[in-house]
Amino acid sequence: MLGGIDLTTLGVLLLAAFGAGVLNAIAGGGSFLTFPALVWAGIPPIPANATSAIVVAPGYLGSTLGFRQELGELPRSTLRNDALVSAVGGVAGALLLLVTPAKVFAGIVPWLLLFATVLFAAGPRIGRWVGTHHADGSAGQRWRLPALLLVAIYGGYFNGGLGILLMAMYLLVGETRLHTVNALKNLDSLVLSVVSVAAFAWAEAIVWQHALPMMVAATVGGFAGAGLARRLPLPWVRAIVIGTGVVMSVLFFLRER
Repeated sequence: MLGGIDLTTLGVLLLAAFGAGVLNAIAGGGSFLTFPALVWAGIPPIPANATSAIVVAPGYLGSTLGFRQELGELPRSTLRNDALVSAVGGVAGALLLLVTPAKVFAGIVPWLLLFATVLFAAGPRIGRWVGTHHADGSAGQRWRLPALLLVAIYGGYFNGGLGILLMAMYLLVGETRLHTVNALKNLDSLVLSVVSVAAFAWAEAIVWQHALPMMVAATVGGFAGAGLARRLPLPWVRAIVIGTGVVMSVLFFLRER
């Protein structure tokens, strides 16, 4: 036993967190490992989701810092408005999760996992489709903040597939620069992650004895993933993430039967 966690369980959680850090550094999808691992460890779905959120949160800071130049080229008012809306949506999503009855959330989880898996699998196609249909900015900047708010609420409630939703949203409202889209996606993810985790912590929904060692493992995995990203073919990584998502979705559907 270590900190009240038996060594087998601790080993599985650390491995899941390390793998999540690797996946998030390369292609995303780390929550497909951390959330199910925490549920397997005996944590109820809502605290498991809250704990998973803080485990993967540190990675967003590094991603945001990596796009400092692109963010610096944008008007401060744009950054301020997007960050504010992301914060409001993140808190709203987190509070929505906290007031969702545990039994209801347990029933929703398989569908959320399946939705996030499909979204991840379709990500490149969504990007290409949006890229060929947004050139005239048809959705318009007037829809930017309302659309961002809805995506942020989803992100505060359940993090899976958030990055793809944010990128698609920015492309749909007329942002044409891909690096800028990536920069804004990372900034929004960081902000809503911080505020939603703060809400979870305030509500005492985070299982800290599991979260702290997993955060360390996820950070180490992030560094390892940065190196692997240069050597491992991206299609292989995407296939692993999608396969993991499908397996976890099926297992959670069976669990609810």
